[in-house]
Amino acid sequence: MRRSAALLPLGLAALGLAGCTTGFSYISRNYVALTPQVVTIGCKEPYEVYDNRQLRRMLIVSNALREYTGCNLSEVRIDPEPGATRVKRFRTAARAYLDETVREDCRITGETVFDPLKTEFAYACDAPIEKRGTVVPRLPGRNPGLGVR
Repeated sequence: MRRSAALLPLGLAALGLAGCTTGFSYISRNYVALTPQVVTIGCKEPYEVYDNRQLRRMLIVSNALREYTGCNLSEVRIDPEPGATRVKRFRTAARAYLDETVREDCRITGETVFDPLKTEFAYACDAPIEKRGTVVPRLPGRNPGLGVR
């Protein structure tokens, strides 16, 4: 009986590591070959977007410092609870990305949070899935700090 109780934490730790490996493996398989694009929301918060158009899924990646301190890192004000707005910010970034890549008709159908910095969104569109190699709209480069001209 004591032996089983002692092995339980080791088993739970192994399951936890297997979950991390599965997430890492999934992200590597579906997103590592894709070139990220940057979408900005709110107060010029940049998010990297890895869009797998054949699977109709996108991975939104944030910056660790921003997720810890919140919005307005370059300004005096810092959000008191960035975690409270995290879900909303990631969803806003996903929606902005679809809109800016001329897919306003697409809708977000699912969400998987891998960790506080990475969330995957599934989306559906009425248009057919593009064939690999199809030239698609890309976002212009972002230069944080430059004002609107």
